[in-house]
Formats: sequence, C-alpha cells, structure tokens
Amino acid sequence: MKYKKPQKLKQGDTVAIISPSWGGPSVFPYIYENGLKILTEWGLKIKEFPTTRMDASFLRANPQVRAKDINDAFADPEVKAIFASIGGNDSVRILPFVDKNIVANNPKILMGYSDTSTLHVLANLQGLVSFYGPSIMAGFSQMESLPESFKNHVREILFEPKDSYEYKPYGKYCDGYLDWSDKENLGKTNPIKEDNGWHWLQGNSKVQGELFGGCIEVLEMMKATDFWPSQDFWKGKIFFLETSEEKPSINYIDHVLRNYGMLGVFDQISGFIFSRARDYSDAEKTELEEKIVSIVAKEFGKPNLPIIANFDVGHTDPQFVLPLGVKAEIDFDNKTFKLVESWLE
Repeated sequence: MKYKKPQKLKQGDTVAIISPSWGGPSVFPYIYENGLKILTEWGLKIKEFPTTRMDASFLRANPQVRAKDINDAFADPEVKAIFASIGGNDSVRILPFVDKNIVANNPKILMGYSDTSTLHVLANLQGLVSFYGPSIMAGFSQMESLPESFKNHVREILFEPKDSYEYKPYGKYCDGYLDWSDKENLGKTNPIKEDNGWHWLQGNSKVQGELFGGCIEVLEMMKATDFWPSQDFWKGKIFFLETSEEKPSINYIDHVLRNYGMLGVFDQISGFIFSRARDYSDAEKTELEEKIVSIVAKEFGKPNLPIIANFDVGHTDPQFVLPLGVKAEIDFDNKTFKLVESWLE
C-alpha cells in the first residue's frame, strides 16, 4: 500500500481537538486547557467541535456523536491536524459510524495514543499516515515538567519533516501524573526516574518496514472485527505494542503475544518493538522481556527477529511520536532506530 502523507504544520494553521473516547475535558477542564497552551505557543489556532468538551457520561452513551465530529474534522478544509483530547476505553464503539471515505480522501495529521489506537488502525487501513503520540491532556499538558527534548521532538515531527530521522532514548521517564483532582498538581508528573535506554533483546541485522502498532489492550478489542487488518497486511511491518496505566499482567501479555504468533504475525513482520511497560518494576521488566523472547524465539521459531524493548512509546513520559505507515529501520549492530523517509509533505 502507498500511504498518503499529510501536510506539515506551519504557524497560523488551524487544528481540531476531538474527544473520541473519554470526555476528559468536561471533567478536568484545567488539565485540558493547560495542554492547549503548547499548541497556541506554536502559533496554531484551536478549533473545538461539539463533543470536545461535552459531558463525559453523554459521550459514553453516544458513540455516533463522537464519530460525527471525527467525520466533520476530517472533512473540514480549514483543519490541518486533529488531536485527541485524551484516551479512554471504548473508542472501538465509534468505528462503525466513522466514514472511511471521508478519512481516506482528506489526509491530515491525526495524533493521539492509548484508546486512539482504534482510529490509527482505521486511518492506516485507509492508506493514511497517522501519528502515535501524546494527547492534549496526557502529554501536552505536562510538557513543561518534562525534559525539553520532548517538546522539541514533538514540534519537529509536526513542523519539520526530513528525509530521515534518528530517534534517541530520552534517558529519563515518569510513570503517569499527580492526582488531577487537585488543581495544585496542574502540569505535574510523578517523579522523574533515570532510564537505562532501549533493551536490544535479539537480532543481528538491519531491517526496514512500515511502522504499525498501538496499545496492546485496545488492539485486543479490535481483533475479529471488520476493522482488523487482513492476514497479508503484516508483511514487512515493524510492529510495536505498548501497555496502559492499567498495568496488564505479564501473563496477560504472554497470552496476547501467543495469539499474535498464532495469527502468523511474527512470521511476517520484519521487526518488533515493545514499550517501556508502565508502572513495572525493574524485576518485572526483566521477566516480561524474557517472556517476549521465549514466545517469539522458542514458541514461534523466530530467534533472529529483531526485538527492541523498553522503548519510549506510549504510556510513560516523555514519549516518542511514531508515524504509522512510514518506513523505519532497526539497525541491530549499531543499535539505532530511525525513519528512512519523510513522514509529512
């Protein structure tokens, strides 16, 4: 599939904020508005849609209303990018109401993570590059409390496409944020910890492939639906998975990875990336990584499939922005990960 790449952002552009999952802006408006400050600082104009700040309980009960705003945001010629306000746990319910033709014919930046994985899959299957990265309330709102390299990275991805881009470990991270119900915690994160970089679990080669992936628990809700990729979709992909704040157990991850193996995914992909697991202790991370290798190498006979773990994607901060559908490269010998084509026009 040849993917359509959105246009890069520039100062003065209008960007949409949508709430495709949980109605977080109605519950914690100050967290939401704090995240918007980064976008306005970058010279972007904010456009909200009817559901952006709508009551969370109403949104929960009305997936079709959330989907309408997605359709309208993609169809709106004024809108150059669409950002999720936050994730949630039921965006899979909106997929039947999203107009695939509107999405396919209006390529523009779509950014979010966690429950927004559903929209990334839908966009990817329509041939659009989309961007797995921070949401307004979870990432942008805390940006000033995190290493400056995070803010610079996100802006560079959105505004400054290049022919290649090498990712570097941040070297520090946090597991989540302080209690949002206390306004004194606005923009604050849980304690920042030292990180020992990516963990290169197995492999001995340089591989390339189009990026694809998402939140492990959310993708499980999509399997066996009409919105799940076909068997031949996986060929050559660099596939990533990341874990949510619900801290799925090692046994849960074991079962999910075994299922991907039975689906033939490990036979087809060119590389596999697993996130820095949220709220895992060092001992739990080690056990998880041993489990990943055991399943991929021993159970499914892929001891040479390059695997990187403890990767800066998803539910720990700071996180990378990964453009789904763009060709990336894992170089196991030189321990590098980079994009090898431009991700925006």
